[in-house]
Parts: sequence; C-alpha cells; structure tokens
Amino acid sequence: MKYKNLILASISILLFSCNNQNQRFNVDVEVPVSVQEIEKDNIQEVFTATGTIQSEYAVTIQSEAQGDYYLQINPRTGKKYKMGDVVKQGELIISIKNLEYENDVNIEGAKIDLDISKMEYEKQVALYEKGGATMREKVNAHKTLVTAEKTYQNAELNLAKLSVKASFDGVITDLPYYSQGVKINQGEDVLQVMSYQEMIMDLMLPESQIGKVSLNQEALITNYSLPEDTLKGYLREISPAIDEESRTFKGRVYIKNADMKLRPGMFVKADVIVDRKDSVIVIPKDAILVRDNGKAVFIARGEEAQERMITTGMENEGRIEVVEGLNEEERLIIKGFETLKHRSKIKILNK
Repeated sequence: MKYKNLILASISILLFSCNNQNQRFNVDVEVPVSVQEIEKDNIQEVFTATGTIQSEYAVTIQSEAQGDYYLQINPRTGKKYKMGDVVKQGELIISIKNLEYENDVNIEGAKIDLDISKMEYEKQVALYEKGGATMREKVNAHKTLVTAEKTYQNAELNLAKLSVKASFDGVITDLPYYSQGVKINQGEDVLQVMSYQEMIMDLMLPESQIGKVSLNQEALITNYSLPEDTLKGYLREISPAIDEESRTFKGRVYIKNADMKLRPGMFVKADVIVDRKDSVIVIPKDAILVRDNGKAVFIARGEEAQERMITTGMENEGRIEVVEGLNEEERLIIKGFETLKHRSKIKILNK
C-alpha cells in the first residue's frame, strides 16, 4: 500500500510539472507580427459606379445631295482623309460632284443678278436724291435687290450641299465610303466625327446618395484595360427626379481627356468623391477584428500586444478613419494579429 501511494504521488508530481511547463510555454511563446506606425492622413468617402463613356460632341453627317463621291486630301498628311485623322472645324472632307445639280443651282447667274440689282438700286438712290426718280422706283429697286440677295444666299446654301465639312474639331471615327467616284444617294451616312477632348459618363446613383452628392464633386475615372491611368472628372449635372422602379437618380460626369487615353464606348469605373477629411487617423480596414461589443485592433507595446476597442468613421475600399481608441505614432499590428489575445507575447518582424 505504501508503495502504491508512492507511485501515485510520483505521477501527480510529474503531471504537475508538465502542466507548469505547458503553461510557461504558452505564456512565453512569441507570435510573429508586422506593425505599422499610426499616422494622420487624408481619407475620402467615394461612391463607385461603372458605365460607358461617350463623346460630348459626336455627329454623323449624311449626304444632302446625290452625286459622285470624292474624298479630299488631308493637308496635315498629304493623303486622303481616313478614320483616325484629326480634323478642324470647317475643313472640307468630302466633295460630291453633280453637274446637273450645279447647273440647276446656277450660282453664277444668281451672282450676276445680285450685282445688277445692286447697281440698279444705287442708280435709283442717286436719281431720287436729284429728283430724277420717284420714291416708288427707289423702293422697287430695293425690293429687287433684297430678292436677288436671298436668291444668291439660297444658291450658296444649295451648292454647299455638295460639300461635307467637319462640324467641329475632332477625329474621324467612320468613313463608310472610300472608293473615289462612287455614286451615292441623298441621305446616306458619309462621315462620322467625334471630339475626344471631353467625355461624358452617365451614372445611376442610388436614392441613399441624394443627400451626399452635389454639383462639381470630383470623380476619379479608371478604365479596366488601363488600370494605372486615372483621369479626373466632375459631376456637372444631377437629375432631381427619382426613378420609381430602380430608386435611382441620374448624374452626368464630364471628363477631361486631353491626351485621348479614353475612347468613346469604353467601359470605365467612376469613384465620385462625396466627402473628404484631412489630417485624421487612418488605418487599413483589414487590420480590424469584429467583437461582440464592437471593433478592435491590436497595438504593439514593447514585447506585448494590447487590444484596443475603437470607434470608426469615414471609410473607403481599403482604409478607414479611427475616431477614438488610437493615438498617433502608436504601432498598429497589421499582420499576425488573428490569434492574439490581450498581452500576448509578440515578435516584431519589421522593426
């Protein structure tokens, strides 16, 4: 019996010793972590939307008369105009030849009639001043002159239908015809020009944002095929009406595109900056743990981790403002915090 008690006592001592060693191990083990010094920074609250951008100025020009199609020479290249060429307002791009139409317009005859009417009117004015013509003769001469001026103006307008010109500075985006001398009919699409200098993008904004968005708010524009290029736009138009079905309202962003990085029809992302705060404590959102009683983070204090409950404010995709709970220059644990407890031993890897 005495021998049996001795064995039990020995086992108890051994188990107690192992338990103490395990506790000591648990207390002394150092969890490897990475830290980041807490600093004040700026943070923006953004509303993100996607959509297709369009040119602010775009026109498809149709032929106003039938005739033979002739593409003109681009003075900047010395070659016939082609898709992608930059054009200036008023430049002649296409000429349509139709001799029968030109004869019907008879602009030379209209110009002669105008010149004769001017001379006759000037003659009647001079005679009237000398008493050699009546007021009626003078008025009739003026009426004839006005009619001749309108006839000549109409002739110019009709003759201009044979010339297809650029309506504004832009880029040729389509030339359906390219064969010289081919016959085209009136009303056919012959030229498309777009301006790339400024683009527009329509956004459908949720009703919840109506109190946050306002005119002239900045928008950061990115294209998925050009992720490193960010252009600036501004919210210039906001519809006051809410769509009953989608519970959204329409906004229109204007985008400066001087380098023509964006093209009409591109699918882009717009981050509309609806609010901004300067010089506040900002930390990565993924460093936060959600507890039953709120949000928590760990900071490094010497060789220990200390848990802090925090109150947050403005946030965006990757960062969040801390209103209460952290101080500037403290070291926030950003990696390895998932298994930490208050006062856990830590080993900082990026001192």
